[in-house]
Amino acid sequence: MKNVSSVFWYALSICAVLVVWGVFKPTHLQTLSANVTNWISESFGWYYLLIVMILLAFCIYLIFSRFGRIKLGKESDQPEFSLASWFAMLFSAGMGMGLVFWTTAEPISHAFKSPPRTAVGSDEAIKEALQYSFFHWGIHAWAIYGIVALALAYFKFRRGFPGLISSTLVPIFGEQSMRGVPGKLIDTLAVFATVVGVASTLGFGSAQINGGLSFLFNTPNNFGMQLLILAVSTVLFILSAWSGIGKGIKYLSNINMGLGFLLLIMLFIVGPTLYILNMFTHTIGSYIANFFDMSFRIAPLNAEGRTWIDNWTIFYWAWWISWAPFVGIFIARISKGRTIKEFMLGVLFVPALVCFIFFSVFGVSALNIEQHGVTLISSLSLETTTFGVLQHYPLGEFMSLLTIAVIAIFFITSADSATFVLGMLTTGGSLNPANSVKIVWGLAMSAMAAIIVYFGGTQGLQNMLIIAALPFSFVMLLMGVSFYKEVRHDLGKKNDHKREKLKQTS
Repeated sequence: MKNVSSVFWYALSICAVLVVWGVFKPTHLQTLSANVTNWISESFGWYYLLIVMILLAFCIYLIFSRFGRIKLGKESDQPEFSLASWFAMLFSAGMGMGLVFWTTAEPISHAFKSPPRTAVGSDEAIKEALQYSFFHWGIHAWAIYGIVALALAYFKFRRGFPGLISSTLVPIFGEQSMRGVPGKLIDTLAVFATVVGVASTLGFGSAQINGGLSFLFNTPNNFGMQLLILAVSTVLFILSAWSGIGKGIKYLSNINMGLGFLLLIMLFIVGPTLYILNMFTHTIGSYIANFFDMSFRIAPLNAEGRTWIDNWTIFYWAWWISWAPFVGIFIARISKGRTIKEFMLGVLFVPALVCFIFFSVFGVSALNIEQHGVTLISSLSLETTTFGVLQHYPLGEFMSLLTIAVIAIFFITSADSATFVLGMLTTGGSLNPANSVKIVWGLAMSAMAAIIVYFGGTQGLQNMLIIAALPFSFVMLLMGVSFYKEVRHDLGKKNDHKREKLKQTS
């Protein structure tokens, strides 16, 4: 295969070993990875809370700093995509399909299964359910993505470095080191996290599509059906990847955002509209008022509270970190020509606000049903929660069909984006990786997703993802330091040049 780097073969070998391990020793994989994951949560929970707040503070600082006017590219570069397309693509890649899963399931869990602080089913639990959903899907998550994307975009488009994670660390470790074994290890870690993360999401996606079809039409809900869904989706996202980022991913992202907002508006109208508006307003206030308390809450004296934090907040922070190479590289690729200030404002706040709106409409609609005793939504399986909610509102069947379409397109755009990113990482940072490379990674992700579906769960591979997040979190900190060092130097040179021109004209 032409133009592939050694990272391609390293990462593909690791993924193959992981699949074989999962096939022949699934229990061993799950037990070992669960033990390591528990140790990481207990020993490094405080670290995850601190690092995410440090990254968020740095992102906010950049918006108001003197660096904000620097372009991610040359001074003459203009954005490749419109604002609407840019928002649609970064949202589809960053949250898309996961959001469809959790907008109903997470608030229901926080209110009626395992509340973070209060009694099950209480008024306070219902209010906190939405507040913590905002917290987990808000600006903390996008700060994690934003810092990786910013460093990659800056070094690629302004400094002319290859589009690789390792390239962003050249100012600290030097070009020779990052072109050698240390750099290859960093890029291999990024590829591994991306493959496992997206494969887990594809496994979830096929299960939810199958669950929706079974819920609506009594189709078989089994491995064979899910494998068929996975196979059809694989063909579609490989065709989309073949057409390129400017066509397939862009068009599908725009279509899906349109369908997603159509579904959102329909449920808002037929659902408990006033209740949704009141809860949205109240929760925005609670989110802001309790922002720092939630951000640093580790429950050092409360074992039960700490279990909830480990299962939710620490899990989410590690999850977002492990997805950062994939989402960061993709966002960087579509952000050429934007200023640092524009980039940070767009990446931090717009997708977070969209997440808040989706959680308010879907989450409150779900809470309303169980709160008033219509049915026990909390008793439904994860993949059927959303469909179980929609059937209790007018136009429920149509909205359920629309939900399946949205999940399917999110499924395709996430996998499509991932094949592009994996192609970049394994071809030396090429902005247009060969179609053959993207197809290989598409098939590899689908094969791993099939293994996940076959064994009926994603816990073992999710644990591997959390494990991969710990070393990559150190890489993220170094990326921030490296970016700051280089951007200060860049601005200093720019100011020196201006002073020199003033001297010449005076």
